[in-house]
Amino acid sequence: MTMTSRFGMTVLAGWSEEWRSPYWPYRPAVWTAGRYTGLPGGATSRNLAGHRSMSTVFVISAPSGTGKSTLVSRLVARDRRLSFAISVTTRQPRAAEVDGEAYQFVTEDCFREMRDRGEFLEWAEVFGHLYGTPWSAVEEARSRGTDLLLDIDVQGAASLRQKLPGASLVFILPPSSEVLAQRLRDRSSDDREVIERRLGEASREVRSYRFYDYVVVNDDIDRSVERLSEIVRAERSKRENMESTVEPILRSFAVHEDATGEKNG
Repeated sequence: MTMTSRFGMTVLAGWSEEWRSPYWPYRPAVWTAGRYTGLPGGATSRNLAGHRSMSTVFVISAPSGTGKSTLVSRLVARDRRLSFAISVTTRQPRAAEVDGEAYQFVTEDCFREMRDRGEFLEWAEVFGHLYGTPWSAVEEARSRGTDLLLDIDVQGAASLRQKLPGASLVFILPPSSEVLAQRLRDRSSDDREVIERRLGEASREVRSYRFYDYVVVNDDIDRSVERLSEIVRAERSKRENMESTVEPILRSFAVHEDATGEKNG
């Protein structure tokens, strides 16, 4: 017996409710059958083995209005070893947005052509608009030797974790639903109906925090940026991410042969 959510994800019966997030197909209880989780033409099999040798990939998700974009921009500005992946979207730019900075704005036909050519690492439909992360962002970060920061919604993060299981996922929470509602109203870019829809979606998205590696409550911009910086530093110090640094140190302690031909370590 199975259960299918409105996002097209199939959930195995018999598992506890905590794994049945409407967004999250990563746990053993869930696999994806929805349109946003797959890439056509075998694109999911692109050289992931090679990508595992690249620097750390950080994924940041949050409900709309939480302040994610501000946190991301400030984090990237203070860390030269972070590259920001520009997402592709079909929505219209907001007043202060510039094409090619946080988003590349394209038509729906253009987006679907890119998707069909397998150009997206992940893609999702959110509030009637399409969003995608291009593979080129991953490849460019790898070639530069930088870590990669992705600003991705909950749906996209679920899909990406399957393709890049080594990625570090961070969820940003608002201090409360009241604060989030006020932030959305202060933004003045959406009408009342859209704000209510975003709040309704946020009430579902926040429950997905448990599937992330880290959680930051954005109660203060400066403190939250510092918390994100601490997460980045911690991930960079993990053993698996230090291999390239440790290797030459180990070589300096390499076994040598003495005059008798015996090896000493």
